Amino acid sequence: MSSIYVNNLIKTVIEKSVSKSWNNAVLEWEIDDVIEDEDNESSCICGKENIRYLFTIKNINNQNTLFPIGSSCIKKFEREDLNELTLVNEKLFKLFHAVKANAFISLNSKYFSRKVLKYLFDQGAFTPNKYNNFNAENDFNFMLKMFNMRSEPSERQLKKIRGIIVSSIKPYLIQSLNEKVVKKRF
Repeated sequence: MSSIYVNNLIKTVIEKSVSKSWNNAVLEWEIDDVIEDEDNESSCICGKENIRYLFTIKNINNQNTLFPIGSSCIKKFEREDLNELTLVNEKLFKLFHAVKANAFISLNSKYFSRKVLKYLFDQGAFTPNKYNNFNAENDFNFMLKMFNMRSEPSERQLKKIRGIIVSSIKPYLIQSLNEKVVKKRF
């Protein structure tokens, strides 16, 4: 780690951390929020320009926050949990844009992963209704099973997948991400 961006990142993180050692300081931070700059006009706390995903990270020991921090800098923390959450958030924005564009969304790795499905479940995206016996976990387990299948789903399974995407995932994404996409206003 020797670039000016990395040096800026290390300096800023250590200044805002309780620990003054990089290896310990990176353990103090959690992802608090993320927004998307569609025009890539933002700069990371390290100085790198043209970043798209603007994360806010929060220090669990002193409540300090850092914003905006890009996914490349979060990867420098070398923490698997942060890396996974970064990828999940980026995939959610891609899925959100497909929803907004009325694109046909399939249950495949273009938009989904096991971690994305789990995140959606944990966030309450799957809604209890009469089709899942008023147990949202049934829809989550079905989607996970379908995602893991090696063969093509049946026509009936495809209809259920589409129903869950349209009735649960799509409204959740619109509600939770609509305000988190920043566009340049003229």
